[in-house]
Amino acid sequence: MARITLVIFGAIIVLIILVLIASAIANTLFKKSVAQELTAFTGSLKSKAQTVQLSDLESLPLPVQNWLNYSGIVGKERITTVYSKQNITMRLKANQAWMAGQAEQYVRTEEPGFIWIVDIKMAPLLHIAGRDKYVDGQGNMLIKILSLITVANARGKEIDQGSLVRYLAEIVWYPSAALSSYIQWEGIDSHSAKATMSYQGVSASGVFTFNDQGQAVSFVAERYRESEGEYRLETWLCKINEYKAFDELKIPAQADLVWKLETGDFHWYHLEVEDMEFGY
Repeated sequence: MARITLVIFGAIIVLIILVLIASAIANTLFKKSVAQELTAFTGSLKSKAQTVQLSDLESLPLPVQNWLNYSGIVGKERITTVYSKQNITMRLKANQAWMAGQAEQYVRTEEPGFIWIVDIKMAPLLHIAGRDKYVDGQGNMLIKILSLITVANARGKEIDQGSLVRYLAEIVWYPSAALSSYIQWEGIDSHSAKATMSYQGVSASGVFTFNDQGQAVSFVAERYRESEGEYRLETWLCKINEYKAFDELKIPAQADLVWKLETGDFHWYHLEVEDMEFGY
């Protein structure tokens, strides 16, 4: 009996080792594939230096002008690329434990898009590799457990809309994008403004709220959310908690993402910016 137990234990150990080896190989292939996407994403950029002038802000609602002035973008060249490194925690359901991870994101603004790469620790020896991208007006979310087992490879019109909403919310991290021709602004009151982004046949709107200092403190929009295989528009909130200076620009350092559902608020994501680099 003891011998049988040892054999079973040994087989389990061998199986775990084989899975870890397969995971390591799959992770290498995953990273290689993402690197190829990044090469294509950044290789087509055609940057042209443009300095943000006070006159560029004159047609914008007053709270948007105050925000851009506060950010420090006036007098600097327009941002064309962004690289950020983030520490994140997330969960997929309200009753789930939070999972920690590290994320990197690459953004371009003249042809709006992003590639987001994340590694999430679910448990010892168990991780999730993810890549979210928005390129040429199309979104795609790819999630793999152990970099090996695909649990999501979502694309389609709902993903395109959700990716566009995400990009629009995140212009608070690259403020000069607010001046882009694909974004239109409409004043609401002294502390809020509606932004509408239209690109490659997809449009969506959201409301930015600003405080007296000129800081953007929240963004709310209707965004598609998947639940049990079906998509429906839900209210999505990005709440900004803290600002820091990166490369002389004042931008958010922490933010929380919340789905405002009929069943109550579902706080599912928190991020802290570790590093931010801009290209002009």
